[in-house]
Amino acid sequence: MGLTRASLGVQNLSPQVQRAVNRRESFAEIEAGVGWLREAGVRSVNLDLMYGLPHQTVENTLSTLDAVLTLRPERIALFGYAHVPWMKSHQQLIHEAALPGPAERLDQADAAAERLMTAGYVRIGLDHFAVPDDELALALTQGRLHRNFQGYTTDQARTLLGLGASAIGALPQGFVQNVAQELGWRAAIAAGELPIARGVAVTADDRFRGEIIERLMCDLEVDLAAVCARHGRDPADLAAARSRLAPFAADGLVRLLGPKVEVSEAGRAVVRSVCAVFDAYFQPDGGRHSKAL
Repeated sequence: MGLTRASLGVQNLSPQVQRAVNRRESFAEIEAGVGWLREAGVRSVNLDLMYGLPHQTVENTLSTLDAVLTLRPERIALFGYAHVPWMKSHQQLIHEAALPGPAERLDQADAAAERLMTAGYVRIGLDHFAVPDDELALALTQGRLHRNFQGYTTDQARTLLGLGASAIGALPQGFVQNVAQELGWRAAIAAGELPIARGVAVTADDRFRGEIIERLMCDLEVDLAAVCARHGRDPADLAAARSRLAPFAADGLVRLLGPKVEVSEAGRAVVRSVCAVFDAYFQPDGGRHSKAL
């Protein structure tokens, strides 16, 4: 059928962690799945791992990595668990006392990144890793890396169609999301209707700020003057946002070099917070977001 890339969600192999999130799977099952994909000719396999899960530690994070690295996946995504029970009611079943704190989460992320880079993987942006000859790693070195709501990508298409329940689609005019519940999605399909639950139109200002955020997330740096020129904007429009970077600069997390903003290696873990400075919609006290660390 032409399938060339596949992704499997592993998260963590600790039985205690798996019980806490009701996601039980053995390494043997993952190994078999990867093997079947290879046999079918899938040339690129990604494995999703996580940090910050209940009962997760540096030790079981590294033991998980040691196991999956024997499968030599071309890519690994290392996501931080977002505990947002006010948005996802099933997360109310997770005991918050079992969740690692910010310092523990950072230790897990740092230890995993070090292990992956020692194993020869290239670190890509905030949370992705790839073998050096992978298309994602090559795109990073060539300055053509992109990021969308699914993660880092080399895809430059401006249209992405989401087909299943809850899937998000991206169009030049904005974003659409399908009905999240499968029964409602099926009912719309059966009636010959588009199963769209909601949409958000994007403005010229959204595209302008979106490019700044994407470059920071992909390259860990952005030339604000160049982006302003491409969008016909006055650099003075970003004066307030740029001033909010002063605390990051004081802590050595970013460097402000004329019109350029560079995120330091120490600031990589908080690049989302750096990007939020340029997000016109971000409300830090709104209580709707997951924690940065």
